[in-house]
Amino acid sequence: MRKFLLTTVAIGLLFFLWLLAPGAGVPILAYHQVGDLPEIYSVTADEFDQQMQFLQTHGYTAISLGELFAAKKDGKQLPDNPVIITFDDGYADNYLAALPILEKHGMKGTVFVITGQVGQPDYLTWQQIKEMQTRGTEIGSHTHSHVALTEIGQPQLQDELQRSKQIIENNLGTPVKFLAYPYGQFNTQAIAALEQAGYTGACTGDPGLGTPTGNAYKLKRVNVPKPKYGLWEFRLRLLRAQIYAKLSL
Repeated sequence: MRKFLLTTVAIGLLFFLWLLAPGAGVPILAYHQVGDLPEIYSVTADEFDQQMQFLQTHGYTAISLGELFAAKKDGKQLPDNPVIITFDDGYADNYLAALPILEKHGMKGTVFVITGQVGQPDYLTWQQIKEMQTRGTEIGSHTHSHVALTEIGQPQLQDELQRSKQIIENNLGTPVKFLAYPYGQFNTQAIAALEQAGYTGACTGDPGLGTPTGNAYKLKRVNVPKPKYGLWEFRLRLLRAQIYAKLSL
């Protein structure tokens, strides 16, 4: 009986250690706003600073989605502990609050802009977006009007994807390769339309690690809402993504 219990404990410990080992993929953090707002998807500047400090202290290196896919294509080695830091919607505080904090900790981000909102109150202007790009920020699409892609017909679906891509490319002069699904919603029709429009990959709202070795249009992310339990919650969300990846959830 004792031998059985020891064997069970040993197996359980090995399984636990296996779960904690790095999974096959890169954590893609999903933010929205950085400021003192009551919305669930707004973290304060102090909270964001603490989270970026944690990443820096623990040896994470921020990369772009473009670098992630280029490494796969060219067979290059990614840096140790890579992380991708993304922001949905294109709020002005991404430039005013988040960017200085990212630079303070040697990080960089990816901003998915809603092209129909650029220049509107509380949203980024094209001048700000251009400056963010020159300072190392990757710019992607969050569609033109932020409509759920699963709830519209094929003509509007193609227009949302193609128009936003073209508007960004016309304003920045660089290709747009990645998109974040509004509300995290997607289906086979949306994926087919993305491929047709010339996107390389897309981020979902599904929890886990992002990897280009699977379906490039189903990249999982680590959602980072307003924390209730401080930095511990951030650490647990990173751990959960690792566990999801290990268990293929």
